[in-house]
Formats: sequence, structure tokens, C-alpha cells
Amino acid sequence: MNTYRLPAETHIGSIHLRVSNFERSLRFYKELLGFHEISRTGSTVELSAAGKAPSVIALTELQNARPKPPRTTGLYHVAIRFPNRRALAEVFANLVRNGWKFQGFADHIVSEALYLADPDNNGIELYVDRPREKWEWSGDHVAMGSLPLDVDHLLAEAGNSPAKWIDPGTDIGHVHLHVSDLGKAEKFYHGILGMDVTQRSYPGALFLSAGGYHHHIGVNVWAGRGAPPPPDDAVGLISFSVEVPDRTTVEQIRARAIEAGISPGDPTESGHRLSFSLDDEDKNRVVISTPRVRKNV
Repeated sequence: MNTYRLPAETHIGSIHLRVSNFERSLRFYKELLGFHEISRTGSTVELSAAGKAPSVIALTELQNARPKPPRTTGLYHVAIRFPNRRALAEVFANLVRNGWKFQGFADHIVSEALYLADPDNNGIELYVDRPREKWEWSGDHVAMGSLPLDVDHLLAEAGNSPAKWIDPGTDIGHVHLHVSDLGKAEKFYHGILGMDVTQRSYPGALFLSAGGYHHHIGVNVWAGRGAPPPPDDAVGLISFSVEVPDRTTVEQIRARAIEAGISPGDPTESGHRLSFSLDDEDKNRVVISTPRVRKNV
């Protein structure tokens, strides 16, 4: 039995996506969602909600990148978490005004969520959590569902004057992945990384977290058990980061990966940040790091 657990302060730091056309992608992420561009290096743009480092989304352009083939592993959606309903409603209203197509809406009991895709069909969830004291637990499992969402009630939260920028408190709440095998995914995210399984009741899916959150990672086999990874020149996930509170935790996870027969990347240091990368069984790249420095100016 795995007794190792990630510290409660663990969270998703950022996500890095491959896109096929900057102009299209930046219109979506900047003009429609309201993120700030904070840096551009070569073919990569970094975006933040606060208008300063650190970034929460990085986009790397590969011109004419192919679409992600169906029935492959990789990104199902990245979940952008808003600090309150008003912040979510304002972005929702802006997307509606601009005629953006939604794929669905759901009341997940622990949260309220909107589903859509970016111009490259990368899955996006926009959501706001309900207060933790209202989450219902049965032992170690949290109650989650997919109930109808009252979209009119949510939209009514938006102000009369549209917000130009996304709320600075917005971050990445969780990442949901297509995988080829739930058992292998659990062995990686629970057995090696040390996340707790919080929900098993969804057919073909598993949800995991640190610190009693409803989930930081979702995995599913809805693309098909045994599905292959997408080609390297397809749009989609390049990597996502899991931030842990201290260097000791980074070193412990790396040692656990090596013990399990996984070859992680070499540790790197940038300022006070220590990090390394490793791939799960489906070549989804995870960067484990200490927290990035928040700049005040």
C-alpha cells in the first residue's frame, strides 16, 4: 500500500500547449478569455491572469501542426478556475457576445462548469468551486456529478459593463487527460506522485488530488483502452506543472520515480525554483517544481 502523500499545498502551476496559429489562439486567450501576454520568446508566448509572472498558460506555435487525432491519449481538457462566480460570469458573457460555441454546461456539485474548445480544439473547462464546507464526502471520496447548470442564473452574475481582463485570481485548477489504462495512470499519479484518489464512480474515469481538493488530475479511457499517444507534430498538450511547497518533496518524487523504473529528466534550478520533468505511461509530460516566484511589479 502506498503511504506517501503529497503536501496539502500542492497545486497545478501551469499548462503548456502546442497550437497551429498564434493569431487565432491569442485572439481566443487574450480577447475572449482576457489573459495578459507577459512574454514572447521565439515561438512561445506566456500568458497570465495577473498581468505579471508567473504565467499560467504557455502557447508554442508549430505552424500547420496537425489536429490531434481522435482516439489518442493526451489532453482532454485544461480547467481554468475562477475565484468567484462574478469572474466566471463575466468571461461567460463575453464569449456569448462573441458567438463562441460551447460544448456543454454542468453542475458538478463541487463546482459549476462551462465546456468549450480553443481554436485548435484543445478542450477547455471554465469553472468556479463551491465553498469547501459544502462538498460532501463519503470516506475518502467526494460527491461529484454532472447535473444541469442554471446558465441564466450564472449569466445574471455578470456586470453591465464587460470586463476587459480576466480576474487576476484566476488559475489552473486541474488537468484532465485521456490515458490508455486507468490502472497504469493510478500507479503513476497515486503510487509515484502521491496524489489521493478522490472519486472512482465515473465509468472509465478516475480523479485524484492533494490536500483534500476534489481533483487536481482527472484521467479517463474514453478515447479507448490501449489508445496510442498523438504524434509529436499534433496540437495539444506539451506539458503541465505540479507545484509542491519545497525542495524535499521534489527530490522525494524524483527518487520514487527512479525506484519505479522511470527515467526522469535531470533536476534544474532557476533562481529559487527546483524542477524536473517525467512522463506518465502515455507520454503526458509532468513538470514537478517548487513554487515559482510571484513578481510584484
